Amino acid sequence: MKLAWVAFLACLPSLAGADAAPPQDLARIESLDGQGEIELDPESGEAFATQGVVIRYRGSTVSARSLRWDREAGVVEAQGDVRIESGTGGGSEAWRGEKASYDFNRRVLVAENFRLGQRPFFAAGQRVEGNAATNRFMALDAFVTTDDVAEPAYRIRARQIEIRPGEFLEARNATLFIGNTRVLTLPHYRKNLRPHTRFWTVTPGYRSIFGPFTLNRYHWQVSTNTELTLDADWRLKRGAAGGPGVAYNLGPWGTGSASGYFAHDLDPFRTAGTTPVDEDRRLLRFQHSLTNGAGLTIKGRVEEQSDALVYRDFFESDFRGDPQPKTLAEINQAWPNWTLDVLVQPRLNEFFQAIERLPDVKLTGLRQEVGVTGLYYDSESSFAYLRFQPGMLGGASYAGARGDTYHQLLLPKTYLGWLNVTPRVGTRLSYYMEPEDLPRIARDQTRAVFNTGAEITTKASRTWTQSRFKPLDIDGLRHIVEPGLNYVFVPNPSLHPGQIPQFDYEWITPRLLPIDFPDYNAIDSIDSQNVIRWSLRNRLQTKRADGVADVVNWALYTDWRLHPRDGQSTFAELYSDMDLAPARWVTFHSQVRYGINQSSWREANHLMTLRPGERWAWTLGHRYLPTDLATYGLGNNLVFSSFFYRFNENWAARATQQFEARDGVLEEHSYMLYRDLRSWTAALGVRIRDNRLGADDWSVVLTFQFKAFPRIRLGEDADRGAGRLFGG
Repeated sequence: MKLAWVAFLACLPSLAGADAAPPQDLARIESLDGQGEIELDPESGEAFATQGVVIRYRGSTVSARSLRWDREAGVVEAQGDVRIESGTGGGSEAWRGEKASYDFNRRVLVAENFRLGQRPFFAAGQRVEGNAATNRFMALDAFVTTDDVAEPAYRIRARQIEIRPGEFLEARNATLFIGNTRVLTLPHYRKNLRPHTRFWTVTPGYRSIFGPFTLNRYHWQVSTNTELTLDADWRLKRGAAGGPGVAYNLGPWGTGSASGYFAHDLDPFRTAGTTPVDEDRRLLRFQHSLTNGAGLTIKGRVEEQSDALVYRDFFESDFRGDPQPKTLAEINQAWPNWTLDVLVQPRLNEFFQAIERLPDVKLTGLRQEVGVTGLYYDSESSFAYLRFQPGMLGGASYAGARGDTYHQLLLPKTYLGWLNVTPRVGTRLSYYMEPEDLPRIARDQTRAVFNTGAEITTKASRTWTQSRFKPLDIDGLRHIVEPGLNYVFVPNPSLHPGQIPQFDYEWITPRLLPIDFPDYNAIDSIDSQNVIRWSLRNRLQTKRADGVADVVNWALYTDWRLHPRDGQSTFAELYSDMDLAPARWVTFHSQVRYGINQSSWREANHLMTLRPGERWAWTLGHRYLPTDLATYGLGNNLVFSSFFYRFNENWAARATQQFEARDGVLEEHSYMLYRDLRSWTAALGVRIRDNRLGADDWSVVLTFQFKAFPRIRLGEDADRGAGRLFGG
């Protein structure tokens, strides 16, 4: 039988109860590589495949070269490269051996020539017997170590070791070996397997704008759900900085964190330029989230900072992700057909432009059928008190209350069995109270908007089941083509956008905005529309180990504006979004847009990743933006690369470059050398930046961290972790 279609309900005493069985009570047996054929003897319960067999049942997984399954007792006998995984998340453990017996019902394990991996500790021995339900295992003629290499530098060996994964391990008459040399006899040895409750992380280095620096953090795990931290950083040219932090888990009451960072900056002018910045700088952060499982979600975040540049100077990684973080509180309650959102968003940092929402309450009616009429209905209704705050860019602030309600009816139909047509009609009514501090509008106003249109789509596919090419993981092919058009007509609203306060206005973006309601949510910028959005999507799919995978996913789309507004052209740019995955080890992403009216490329973003194994990986990307579309009139023609290579199990290196071809400047390049020190890892890094104006910014850093509790994991230094690693 072909593996892709095998679902063996062997866990049931009889197949009669299969329909009522919950998913965890279904046993699935399949080929380990996801492609081969499996031989299954229904009488003996023995399963075999050339590349191995895997069985999943009741939260546990057993894989081996071959296995024999006793459906009545729920016991599997496995041989040859046996791997048993039991549990989930941080409490899971993985046992490996040459021969094992596992009882899925009682979670009892008996294995020979076993190995156990549960970071940060590893164990191996001749035999293990135990019960995963009670989390107690006895290992015979075994050893334990924290070295994750084939030949550990040290190990503790004993005739018998009690192992409680995630809790502790205990041995009597144990012996400490360094290499093959007996060093010490331990009458009683006990090792706590829980994470360290108190430890320091230290990162020393040098950066030209900071001088020598050291970033230090003390961690204290007060309880299983509370961790306290204390940052104590020092930069020669900038002085001392730091502050406390707490991360907590209140169970049903949610999770969150709070921290404060304070710096007495000896030279704030160095990075602030002409912007005045006080020497005493701070950043206060708080966040909390709660989800109760009954549709209620509560999120809160506070971001208060002394100046606009404190994020950039001391938290570079966070700054790259969000340079202007907002303070907000949001409550969302979801029901099957409705959602209620309450958003409060004040502005705490007066130097940032913001739209304050004090509050914004919205009731959304999700698309739902009206009785049994075939008509569908959706809606959005909101009331908000809004205030525009200009920030340090200048301008006048203004405020006002707005009530808005939108209702839409849709009638989806399928014709000829393949043509999907969904006409729609909707209306919107918005009420604006006389705004404060906006003299040009001196009265209450009401705006009415009508919209109609239709979406037409279809889908065609063809399958080639015999198409196989193992080097590229191709096992059958299916091509799906989905053409579509979406027509939207909005006559002139009763009030033009220039006649009402602009709070939720249309953002300038390189991507096409939604054209139909309620997806188009720039409420105060709604204007007339008579447009058709054309789209064509092609997908080429195959079967891989993880299921159906897209080899090609390509979408083309553009807008044909039948009656362009002032400043609009008849045709929008032509957009192309493509994802390619010709093999599991190579991916390619492409986003481009072509100006039909300009007859030129208006934007291009490309990213390719090669990861053929654990030895090396290469990411290569390109970003292009012409000068006339750039924010500061400079444009981009940027090439960036990140190459990682593992020389052996002890040494690895990474090199990243960012080259601006527009003016031939290597804007940033960094190099990291990694050394595996058994229980520790060390990294030496260099980063150089060309600031174009002034001296280059260059950094050197040396960091050590315990493998079991890394502060920055391998690979994070090339992304969000880089800023903290290099002193900011």
